Amino acid sequence: MENLEHVIFQIILHGGNGRSAAMEALLAARQGDFEGAREKLKEADYALNEAHHIQTSLIQREIRGEKTEVSLLMIHAQDHLMNAMTVKDLAAEMVELYYRIN
Repeated sequence: MENLEHVIFQIILHGGNGRSAAMEALLAARQGDFEGAREKLKEADYALNEAHHIQTSLIQREIRGEKTEVSLLMIHAQDHLMNAMTVKDLAAEMVELYYRIN
């Protein structure tokens, strides 16, 4: 596997991109642009799936017996990803609410 720090930063990068796209979806929905909001949610899904695949590869590596050093940076990446996934889920619900109210 690549340099562990590089892998961890990829989780942070994709997680951040997913969270940003989810927040942009909320802004679009608030402005009545529901097509744009749904497109941003798709972008968020894509970015978070990328991060999740990286996370899964780390988990599979550990299952094979290859231990991964747990560092503050790794904890931050995991926290960042879980937070981004929650924001995306809530954004999807809020876009739907904006749509129904509009």
